[in-house]
Amino acid sequence: MKLRQLMYVSMFAAVVAALGIFPPIPVPFTPVPITAQTLGVMLAGAVLGARLGFMSMGLFVLLVAVGLPVLAGGRGGLGILFGTSGGYILSWPFAALVIGYLVQTNWSKIRLWKMVCFNIIGGVLVVYAGGITYLSIVTDLTWFQAAGSALIYIPGDMVKAVVAGSVAISIRKALFPRAIEPLKRAS
Repeated sequence: MKLRQLMYVSMFAAVVAALGIFPPIPVPFTPVPITAQTLGVMLAGAVLGARLGFMSMGLFVLLVAVGLPVLAGGRGGLGILFGTSGGYILSWPFAALVIGYLVQTNWSKIRLWKMVCFNIIGGVLVVYAGGITYLSIVTDLTWFQAAGSALIYIPGDMVKAVVAGSVAISIRKALFPRAIEPLKRAS
């Protein structure tokens, strides 16, 4: 892996950590708070591509696991990953992988609406599938009860998908072909 690629992987892990500065919004009927960090997950996949996006979010999960306070509210540690939010966080590398793959395979004909759809597929559906399933396992909720509690996240995640799509297209066009094309070949 080239130094530039390592820098991009680290930078997007840092972007997700920086989005943790926004305090988590507790929701009364679910133990998982609303955060801004999935915006960074969507950006990592859309900008870096599948392999590097996965690596970036994998690095972020590793930082959480070793206890660095990189999650919203200054949280971190294995307790978080084994707790109610763990499934959402553990799904972030896979969300970036899916988004990155979809963007890479469609880059020549990318439009904002497609980018938003890719962010919804990876950044919402993949994250929710992992998070809801994990939440139902670690609590005494059925899968459908856990899914019902996740409905509160949908409006904010749709906004994040649009913002991430718009920003990712701008970043990729600004860097293409010098910085992103090697990432695309390496991914």
